[in-house]
Amino acid sequence: MQPVAAQEPASAPAAPMPVSLEEYGKLPDVEDAALSASGNRLAILSTVQGVRRLIIIEDQTKVVTSIGVNDMKVRYFEWIGDDRILLVSSLTQDLGHTFTTDKAEMYVARVVPVSGDAQAGLIFGNRRDLVGAIFGNYGIRQIDGRWYGFFGALELKKSGLTEYSFNHGRPFLYRVDLQDFSSRRVAAAAREGRDADWLLDANGNVAATMEINNSNGEWKLRGPQDDIIATGTNPLGRIGLIGLGYDGTSALISERTEDGVEWFEIPLAGGTMQPFLNEEDVDRLYFDDLTGHLMGYLEGGKSPQPVLRNPAHQEAARMVRKAFADFDMRMIDWTRDFGDVIVRTTGNLDSGTWFTVDLASRRANAIAYERLAIAPNQVGPISVFEYTASDGMEMDGILTLPPGREAHNLPAIIMPHGGPHSHDTKSFDWWAQAFASRGYAVFQPNFRGSTNRTGAFRLAGYGEWGRKMQTDKSDGLMALVEEGIVDPSRVCIVGASYGGYAALAGVTLQQDIYRCAVAVAPVSDIANMYLEDYRASGNQRTTRAALLDQLGPRDGWNAVSPLRAADRADAPILLIHGRDDVVVPYSHSTRMAKALKKAGKPHELVTLDGEDHWLSRSQTRRQMLEAAIDFVERHNSPNR
Repeated sequence: MQPVAAQEPASAPAAPMPVSLEEYGKLPDVEDAALSASGNRLAILSTVQGVRRLIIIEDQTKVVTSIGVNDMKVRYFEWIGDDRILLVSSLTQDLGHTFTTDKAEMYVARVVPVSGDAQAGLIFGNRRDLVGAIFGNYGIRQIDGRWYGFFGALELKKSGLTEYSFNHGRPFLYRVDLQDFSSRRVAAAAREGRDADWLLDANGNVAATMEINNSNGEWKLRGPQDDIIATGTNPLGRIGLIGLGYDGTSALISERTEDGVEWFEIPLAGGTMQPFLNEEDVDRLYFDDLTGHLMGYLEGGKSPQPVLRNPAHQEAARMVRKAFADFDMRMIDWTRDFGDVIVRTTGNLDSGTWFTVDLASRRANAIAYERLAIAPNQVGPISVFEYTASDGMEMDGILTLPPGREAHNLPAIIMPHGGPHSHDTKSFDWWAQAFASRGYAVFQPNFRGSTNRTGAFRLAGYGEWGRKMQTDKSDGLMALVEEGIVDPSRVCIVGASYGGYAALAGVTLQQDIYRCAVAVAPVSDIANMYLEDYRASGNQRTTRAALLDQLGPRDGWNAVSPLRAADRADAPILLIHGRDDVVVPYSHSTRMAKALKKAGKPHELVTLDGEDHWLSRSQTRRQMLEAAIDFVERHNSPNR
């Protein structure tokens, strides 16, 4: 089986001219795709002639319907059988002073019919006593030939003859008939001061319920008969349900301990809690969408392979990955029998390609390209660059080079990822590639605290904001300089979220390294971040303990907060922030700008109106990218 392109991207000269920044900054022409239950229909979230649409294709050629979504912030979609789609989007909602946070991102779910006489509707849209949003998606089940969805819901209290008002923010579990949208409560919300979570069996019954005390971290796990099958205490509140085991008779839980993140399996009938897959390097787990049962997992490491319990599924997955062995690939969706699979590839010579794979005919067809205007030779070469931090810790990062230029004495961008518990991979990154297309080497360090190595490596970042996590980035830069790849006098630091914090720290907490800094949606003050997160949790003690565990002692926060070191800034700073950000409030940038102004330091602030933390809209993504590259080119030109 070999991937077969349905349409080849246009070729480009050997020494490519830079592509318009719009082609990098806009949302990709294909954002997501999903297969229907039978595999006969494909849903693609795509931009066609400038209009975002959810396109339904039958037999890979016939367009059944096309649904405009415009600027809707689509978070995900999934099929309900073959003739309906559950489409989940979000919107930013102002809450007011009576809530624990000023803004919230509300998730709205709607059923979209794609053929026949199926009815469209909003989940909970016909209930005045429920908030018109979902607070958790617990799965879709087909029961006696009828489709049901299970969602978290906030119940309102009656405050008059026909009026309802907010009661509390602890979700109840509801079952929704996805044909007529009738709904009923399945499980009660947690008691005050506690959180609850649920697992459902193949018939939509509650198989496991976990309740966590937010004051002291005590937790209880109840089985299908509501009997307690396991108890424990996690003072950080870092414990939760993952899913059902292979045969549905056990629950899998994840717990953060002193040794890292550990997984356990607990029989639903009661019994001893046993370690689960803790000797394996696991990247992700696979679950059956219609039963909730574990199917297998994808190995971690440099050459990950799927490990599936069903031998037929294992062989199908092996064949797919073998066919794409020369690509940076991911299986996005598949039918339950693994007869049809959607694969996305990205990386060297590939700005993003989507394939459908038919295992019966052993054929893979390219069905869409994310950025058709960016030809293969316009993709900057991507590689993993390994180095050693100053304290001897081994780590790596992703190096993207300018296309058509020698990797020698280049101007550079250090671009740390957000999270900070995340990591970058050897894939096409639109932000990194945009800078590379303008002549910069871009290095994305997977510093300590990243998730690409062991649990111990991840935990090594705890308490190291602005300290070793920061020097890991400049250590990577020095390693690139030693290899002759980067000119140390022509480097800027650019990042978003935690990466934005690192960008600010690079020119305030560190000195004489970077010529400029671009911070998108940055954390500027750790004490403020702590107070915001603690307040948003409703002042939960477990949240406080978890934040202190991650950030280290309070008496060290000011020393590693860029806001408190604004007068030490030794390079121009560009701040870019969405006004609707609910993760890192817009105030982090406005306060930083005010402190820089007071200190007489060069800076600029760009406000993205109507934008959230994730840069969900094309227009404001382009605005961010154009502002960032213009700023860097003014202060660190690639041509001198």
